[in-house]
Amino acid sequence: MNVLTILIDLQVASEARKTKSRKPCPLPVSTFTGQQGILEKMHQLFNQNQGSRHIFVLHGLGGSGKSQIALKFVEEAQANKRFSDILFVDATSEQTAETDLKLLASIGSADTAQEGLQWLASQQSEWLLLFDNADDTQLDIGKFFPPCSFGNIIITTRNPEVCMHAELCPNGEVFRVADLKIEDAKNLLLKLVGTKAQAPNKEELATAIVKELHCFALAVAQAGGYIYTCGKLNIYLKVYKSSRDRLLAQSGIQAQSQYALAVYATWDLSYKKLSSPAQTLLQICSQLHHQNIREEIFQRAILSDEKLQDSNLQEEVTELLAQIGGGNKDCGWDSLVFSEVTRELQSYSLIEQNQLDDSYTVHPLVQQWSALSISKNKMKEYVLAILGLSVPWRFEMEAYQYRYQILNHIMQNLELFLNSIDKAVAPRIALVLYDQGHFHHAEQLEVAALEASKQLLGEEHPDTLDTMANLASTYWRQGRWSEAEQLQVTVLEARKWVLGKEHPNTLDSMADLASTYWRQGRWSEAEQLEVAVLETRKWLLGPQHPDTLFGMASLASTYHVQGRWSEAEELEVLVLEARKQVLGKEHPNTLDSMANLASTYWRQGRWSKAEQLQGAVLEARKRVLGKEHPDTLRSMANLACTYRDQGRLNEAEQLEVTVLEARKQLLEKEHPDTLTSMASLASTYQKQGQWSEAEQLEVTVLKARKRLLGEEHPDTLFSMANLACTYRDQGRLNEAEQLEVTVLEARKRVLGKEHPDTLRSMANLASTYQNQGRLNEAEELEVAVLEARKQVLGKEHPDTLTSMASLAHTLESQCCFTEAQALRPAAKPIEG
Repeated sequence: MNVLTILIDLQVASEARKTKSRKPCPLPVSTFTGQQGILEKMHQLFNQNQGSRHIFVLHGLGGSGKSQIALKFVEEAQANKRFSDILFVDATSEQTAETDLKLLASIGSADTAQEGLQWLASQQSEWLLLFDNADDTQLDIGKFFPPCSFGNIIITTRNPEVCMHAELCPNGEVFRVADLKIEDAKNLLLKLVGTKAQAPNKEELATAIVKELHCFALAVAQAGGYIYTCGKLNIYLKVYKSSRDRLLAQSGIQAQSQYALAVYATWDLSYKKLSSPAQTLLQICSQLHHQNIREEIFQRAILSDEKLQDSNLQEEVTELLAQIGGGNKDCGWDSLVFSEVTRELQSYSLIEQNQLDDSYTVHPLVQQWSALSISKNKMKEYVLAILGLSVPWRFEMEAYQYRYQILNHIMQNLELFLNSIDKAVAPRIALVLYDQGHFHHAEQLEVAALEASKQLLGEEHPDTLDTMANLASTYWRQGRWSEAEQLQVTVLEARKWVLGKEHPNTLDSMADLASTYWRQGRWSEAEQLEVAVLETRKWLLGPQHPDTLFGMASLASTYHVQGRWSEAEELEVLVLEARKQVLGKEHPNTLDSMANLASTYWRQGRWSKAEQLQGAVLEARKRVLGKEHPDTLRSMANLACTYRDQGRLNEAEQLEVTVLEARKQLLEKEHPDTLTSMASLASTYQKQGQWSEAEQLEVTVLKARKRLLGEEHPDTLFSMANLACTYRDQGRLNEAEQLEVTVLEARKRVLGKEHPDTLRSMANLASTYQNQGRLNEAEELEVAVLEARKQVLGKEHPDTLTSMASLAHTLESQCCFTEAQALRPAAKPIEG
């Protein structure tokens, strides 16, 4: 070989080495903002135990900013000279990774990725190897780690399974990159916008924009590029809301980002790699609420004993569910298939699993993209049917909790449910809404279901009667007792004829009608029905059957309002203990029993025991039902009454204001519960001496109750009595007397002469006589009240002690000091 040939070969080799020079690590975008918490974790990890292997995995949804965080860390590490060498590998595919790894050696002739890795393993130094975009689920990134026990590795990936490499490394850490913090997202947007888009409320506009974009990094960057180009910060939200999907699908906008794809395009690529079952499940999830998606929904739907009225739709839904786990002929549902499908979606970070409760979450923007880009035309209809089929009718706590869990999925599709739900499952969806206090929406579904059932099955078919009874219950919860009664009487008579007098459904109808009589103040009629139902249920079902216990609870409530508190307490204690055993301590019916017993304690003046039970019920209802459920609000109102009677007026007022505002929002302004809240708050104002505020509320309540309930309904009379007390405290004694006489006469007729509320009216009128100087008339009434209360309530009841104090005060005013002194040891503030 001559010299010339040797020189040529050397030059070729030199050129080859130049061609194979390694890929430089890119810089982060100049507008990088936030993520300081992740960066600090990365610095902390890589600065400890130097000389050992470190692995940090950044995983998350495509476009969440994983690569930019890694590049920012590299930039900061280079500034601190932490690493001797930094090597960048595009891990998009096995081919790109191998190509970059071949170029690792600055000197030498590595022709394969393994040779490059061997060379890196031979470098006894603190090098950093960054694998970017290791998203391919078929790629085993571990085989590209240098064969040594030292060195530093960062991986960015959508595939959470890659995290195992960090989790198995002693110096390893995993971080899921989620949405930016609101402040960081706002600052990023303003950096991208620069001075191009000026607005007087720039900060507020930017905050509103990033909230709408869920603080998703790529979406914020894309919005910044659009606003920078168009200069329209102040109208971006309007444009986004009208053309959201077009904006997020746009490419070519200069967003000062190295990520070339639009937001939607990043997920399109992942979607195309999914299997058909995984695509189907993602389409279904796009129509549900983005959180709390559970396997149980689909399992219950495939195993449901209900069938849709539309047989074609039933067949299509069954085929759809078969793809994701509903095709097992033996048990009807295959959890292994479902697990494989969800695992595939997780491998692209398109869904995320919550390990604590085994539910799944989809990013809201992914849902928007999925709903627009990939969902089948009938997917919404399929999802409505799946949800409807999944709802259990059962009474047990487990069934109730499931209905509570899917409420957000129902609300997500509420308009569709109200307009296009298959009538076979409409009552089930109505039950979910009813459980959670959405009575108006439940009514809409029940009315539609009732009309459909009448047409298909006839007016006296058992299913039609069931739907009618459900609608009556909804009217009842809305305070529409006349409408409820009308339906209940119809159902009761039809069930007697169709099913028989002792059929459980007939007994349910009797109990429902009794409850309506109770709310109308027709307690004798209510008691008569309740006793008949209770005795029959004991005989047919046994003393501890839930329906028997419900009957006992209803009868106890009737005893309660009649002032027969000892009888009420006896039944309530029995029901409470039985429900704890049969249903569990936090079942809604058990909590109802606790609340009823607490109410009886309250009426007996045993306020400490009442408060203890009420506090427990309130906390449990907050957990089980939510803070704004009607029953939770009722618990807050009851506790407020107990605080008021204990003289803890500020605590009472705080709770009552909360309850009133919530009821105004959730119910109607003249709903009975809303009026009760106004009356309770007025009572507290009255005790605080805020008489103008009290009077204003009391007049409003009284007018509404007269119109809605009638002039002699117990609640109307209660309102008149309260207003009379306020007049008396303001010195308007003639007006007070006029109202009190009216209330007393009406209560004698409606409740009886010795009912506790009648005695309270007598005491209030006596107080007015006393203030008018009509001492003999006051004394006559007070003596009568005191003797009656001793007999009805007992000598130590707070109301009895109040009567003693009131009579003592009147006697002192008449200079009968000896008689007054005999009453004074038990003195208590005079009744108002």
